[in-house]
Amino acid sequence: MLPIDPTRRPELGDDDLAVRPLTRAETIPSAWYTDPRFHALDAQAVFRTTWQAVGHAAEAAEPGAHFVAERAGDPLLLVRGDDRVLRGFYNVCRHRGGPLATGPGCSRALRCGYHGWTYALDGTLRGVPHFDRVELFDRRSYGLAPVPVEEWNGLIFVHLGEPDAGPGVRFADIPTRIAPTDLTALGFARRVSYDVGCNWKVYVDNYLEAYHVPFVHPELFKLYDFPQYTTEVAGEYSVQSSPLTPEENLHSSGGGDAWYFFLFPNLMLNILPGRLQTNLVLPTGPESCRVVFDYFYADGESPRARRLIDADVAFSDEVQQEDIRICEHVQRGLRSRAYDRGRFSVDQEVAVHHFQDLLRERYGRWKAETG
Repeated sequence: MLPIDPTRRPELGDDDLAVRPLTRAETIPSAWYTDPRFHALDAQAVFRTTWQAVGHAAEAAEPGAHFVAERAGDPLLLVRGDDRVLRGFYNVCRHRGGPLATGPGCSRALRCGYHGWTYALDGTLRGVPHFDRVELFDRRSYGLAPVPVEEWNGLIFVHLGEPDAGPGVRFADIPTRIAPTDLTALGFARRVSYDVGCNWKVYVDNYLEAYHVPFVHPELFKLYDFPQYTTEVAGEYSVQSSPLTPEENLHSSGGGDAWYFFLFPNLMLNILPGRLQTNLVLPTGPESCRVVFDYFYADGESPRARRLIDADVAFSDEVQQEDIRICEHVQRGLRSRAYDRGRFSVDQEVAVHHFQDLLRERYGRWKAETG
């Protein structure tokens, strides 16, 4: 976890935290995107207080299968037990902090790569080399530290703080909205990651509106009927949607709909008939982030499907390169003395306003709790 120096607390004025109607609201201050103090604040006030996506069920499908992740500076380990229960632990040996795993794998037990302490798949300590002469040592007190885990529609989430209602409650209506698409029936096909020179909130802001599409994504603009493009907000998610024509929907003879869900604070679900693309935005510094794209398909094996997947990924990469360029330009603009905050388009930026108000709420809660 990134600590916050009490002598360098970020400035959070009441006016900055005030939630106002979209028609009167200003955007969040530029310092929230550029000041390193807010990078540390995001780890504590946002990423440690929300359910964080860390992977998908296929990464730990069988007993003993495990993978690693890191959120808010904490190393994590997800492992499927012999009882087929998925568990989360801090990827930290209780001896001297060594790693239980450094990548994905499958094993009957978890062994620290530093001094060989061995743990069962349920996190209990089993093997302790060269500890016969240690007094007052009870291995039952040295099991792995657990992390709350929830699986939702094939995706895996963890919580690093005191967990509240999980994804199954917060996003309960999404599976009904996207029917007949069943996310659990889609198989993992590919992962692509991008390192972007902007604060993670810049990338999220950009995702949450189609206002920029005609200017930044000319080829993407041709695919949608923008007069029918709608945006809704609800609780801790928002959704942008648009109907598709048969030509646009490569995996169906019918049209269907495109759904672009944003699950606060940093997960996107891009859902079209027969396929899902998830985008996970991970802060890597005050002015940098990594965006992880995972692709899932109903058919990922046939020759035709593989050609379509290649086409999907190639087109997505073109769009992503355009987004990277504009987001990095925006980051530079946010550092300028010429800019501090702006206003919202009532027609086009309702989801951006919603995201920034959720951010204000988390910052305000942290301020109240820490004094």
